[in-house]
This record gives sequence, structure tokens and C-alpha cells, in this order.
Amino acid sequence: MMSSSDPDATAGPFQPLMAHYAKGQRQYQQWLDKVTPFVLYRWLGTAGLLSLFMLRIVFAQGWYIVCYAHAIYLLNLFLAFLQPRFDPSLQDDLLADELEEGEEGSASPLPSQRDDEFRPFVRRLPEWQFWLSATRATIFALFASFFEMFDVPVYWPILVVYFFVLFALTMRRQIQHMIKYKYVPFDLGRKARYGGGHR
Repeated sequence: MMSSSDPDATAGPFQPLMAHYAKGQRQYQQWLDKVTPFVLYRWLGTAGLLSLFMLRIVFAQGWYIVCYAHAIYLLNLFLAFLQPRFDPSLQDDLLADELEEGEEGSASPLPSQRDDEFRPFVRRLPEWQFWLSATRATIFALFASFFEMFDVPVYWPILVVYFFVLFALTMRRQIQHMIKYKYVPFDLGRKARYGGGHR
């Protein structure tokens, strides 16, 4: 009679498959850890994959709906990359609510204006996650372009026009948000200026 604590009894037929899956996950994670510091080469690889996908769409003259869905997903990733993790408009709403409730006694001697203190820009979507999601989506879109079931017949010029209109409107709104709340999502020259003022 076999005991329930016997490891062979609980292993089951899927044990070798699970072991291979765990090994593959470890190797994939090791590869990701190795490529993490090489930002430029990572993005060049993703740009190469994206170019390959676009060539596939142009020469096959199909899978426009896959291309459109991929472009919309990349646009959403890019917008999340440009946005701060903590939305300043929500902070302003909370501050306005506190003022309406009459909490003047809780005023702090610390700086209350956004320009009075240095606050580093923290992205809602970090660069690493942006790259990884964009690369995975491009591989998936390239893979989907080899299946006829995803080749839905559409009039592609309408999709192109609609995408550019959507891109223009969302980027206009994002730029207005950046101007209103005075933040720049890039660190161009900030480090030199920050160090130069404390000599």
C-alpha cells in the first residue's frame, strides 16, 4: 500500500513537463537579466522586429487589422511611458477638497508649491516594461500575420487615417497636460543643472 506522502505518488504524469517549463522560465529570466543594461541594443532589436513586421504587412498586403491593433497598443504603451505615476491633476483635486473642508489649521511650513522642491519624474510605465511589452506585442503580431483567420478584410486607408487622428488628439492632450502641470518626461540636462547649483 502506497503512502500519500510518497513523492512518486504525487508526481503525476505532468511532472516532467512542469520541470521543463520551470527550466525554460529560468533560462528566459536569465536572458532578460543579461540584456537589461543594454538599452540601445534592446530598442534596436525591437525596431528590427517592428520593421520585419511592417515589411510582412506591406508585401503580403493583408493583416491590416492586426497592424492597426498593434499600433493602438504601442500608442497606449507610449502614453503610459510619458505619464507620471502620480497624476498631478488628482493631487490638485485632493488639495481642493481639503481646502473646501476648511482644513487651514493643517498648513505645513514645508514648501507647498510644485516648483519649491525637487521631485524626480517617476513614470507610470518604466522603460523596461515599455520595451518588454512592445517587444512581446511585436512578436505576437508577427506570429499572428501567418494565420489566415486574422486576415480580416478591411479598407486600410480608413484605419491609417483614424490612427493618425487618434495619435494627434492623444498627443495634443498629453502635451497640454505636461504644460499645465510643468513636467518633462525626459531627463535632458536635468542632472547637470541639478549638480551645478550646489558647488
